[in-house]
Amino acid sequence: AGAALVGGETAEMPGLYAPGDYDLAGFCVGIVERDRILDGSRVRPGDRLLGLASSGPHSNGYSLIRKVLETSGATLSQPFGGTTLGEALLTPTRIYVRALAPLLAEDRLHALAHITGGGITENLPRVLPQGCRARVRTGAWPRPELFGWLQSQGGITEAEMLRTFNCGIGMVAVVSEHECPGVTAHCEGQGIPVWPIGEVETTEGPATVVYA
Repeated sequence: AGAALVGGETAEMPGLYAPGDYDLAGFCVGIVERDRILDGSRVRPGDRLLGLASSGPHSNGYSLIRKVLETSGATLSQPFGGTTLGEALLTPTRIYVRALAPLLAEDRLHALAHITGGGITENLPRVLPQGCRARVRTGAWPRPELFGWLQSQGGITEAEMLRTFNCGIGMVAVVSEHECPGVTAHCEGQGIPVWPIGEVETTEGPATVVYA
């Protein structure tokens, strides 16, 4: 196709592929001007963390989800929150591009962390510079019922939940304190609930996340 393969992944999904099955994946390549790259270098201690709501598991952690279904004896047709468990698990992933593009164009964001596989625990540190860590308050947003059900039915520890699932936060925006009200209002105007979930603070160790 005349395109360079510059990234990709090997998915491990035990319990899904049978002998002879294969996975067909696609990719896309984007371009950005060098002086417009959002690389986290503008993040400073005192910046605020805004959590943008997810719509569900966002296609991450489904090996564990299938294991929970197997061990719990739950059925996909059973009622769950006004729908069925199966429909709740298949809620399409929320895409944030259209909502965030104007904020990027206006240079109002210091960093963005897409909360995919690895959860907040592994994704947020990737946008933090040396000398900074994120303090996240896990009680700052309402955790969707589906994640509570998975945790209770699967006997999953809190640390593992935060490392495997997005737990209700699909994107974290790092912004200066004075930008918080405007960025929040913009995203909520696009139909995305937003919560102030923490802040960036100084550390002498590596970039990491601490939970409060």
